[in-house]
Amino acid sequence: MTEWYYVDIRHERQGPVSPEALTELYRSGALTSASLAWREGMNQWTPLGELAIELGIADTRPVPASPAPAAQEPEPEPVPLERPLTGRAVFTASEPSYARHAPAHAIQSDAVIAAAAANRTVAPGETHGVVASPYAAPRADVGRVTYAPPVADGHVVYAGFWKRVAASFIDAFAIGIPVGIVATIIAGLLGLGSSFADGFSGAAGAFNVGETAISYVLTAMVYGWFHSAAGLMATPGKLAIGIKVVRTDGDKISFLRGFGRYWATMLSAIILGIGFLMAAFTTRKQALHDLVCDTLVVDKWAFTSQPERQREELGPVALVVLIIGGLLVVGAVILMLVAFAALFSMSR
Repeated sequence: MTEWYYVDIRHERQGPVSPEALTELYRSGALTSASLAWREGMNQWTPLGELAIELGIADTRPVPASPAPAAQEPEPEPVPLERPLTGRAVFTASEPSYARHAPAHAIQSDAVIAAAAANRTVAPGETHGVVASPYAAPRADVGRVTYAPPVADGHVVYAGFWKRVAASFIDAFAIGIPVGIVATIIAGLLGLGSSFADGFSGAAGAFNVGETAISYVLTAMVYGWFHSAAGLMATPGKLAIGIKVVRTDGDKISFLRGFGRYWATMLSAIILGIGFLMAAFTTRKQALHDLVCDTLVVDKWAFTSQPERQREELGPVALVVLIIGGLLVVGAVILMLVAFAALFSMSR
């Protein structure tokens, strides 16, 4: 039997319910044609109006009589055609915006701004409020990223265990390799030695304590910056998968919290990885380091004004990354077994 989920008038997810129960809610007026619904197999949340044929709710409500046409209606103005997106707009048009847009009544005139800069009150003859001149140039805060408060009354899709694994695979290359190169250079400049140099020179042991410590500190700083950046709130791997890191109330985390969260992942690792596996079983998909740092990993559209754009499924990017990562792990295990078998045969 198909089970349905829906978003009620309070923007909270409900379900599962049967198709008959969902139809009864629609007929009783508890849901409208704009209410979102989802079942297993659907790519995204869909308005009930588009599911009328599948649920059998078409024409179940009386259609109100249309008002008599007016004697003469003005012709609608032509709608300007949208131009195709070019340049940076192609990459940012589908991303959630975290910029706070100032309302029109909050725009101040040049006189008010100048008076505030001079730390004085506005003279009676100066202009208050909205700029009256139609020729005034638009204003923009260049070089400053503002962050809008989270929207807490919408449905939240938490990032599951496999989404986080896929993001970690990407970050291992996107962050691990560059940080490793920079750490090697810094360790060499500080005279701490280099594992690459030791390997080429034939020195005993390629493990370098100083280089490893620098690598861990740099990685924690990079993770802290990515997770606390107002326009990102995610590492490259999480951005590719479509998830982000926030506080439990949906707010952006600070750099120090992101820095500490990286070190907290070691707690999840040293207990045989059980801390990471907790993300598959906890209510809000929190790993051990999330519980310690009061953070959540959620869909990139969570806690925004468009929660209906969240995705429950893995997505094509996550599936491809998991398949490639799985093949790499299996290949590494096979190579290790072959190497052990060769060593064992040589020792006999």
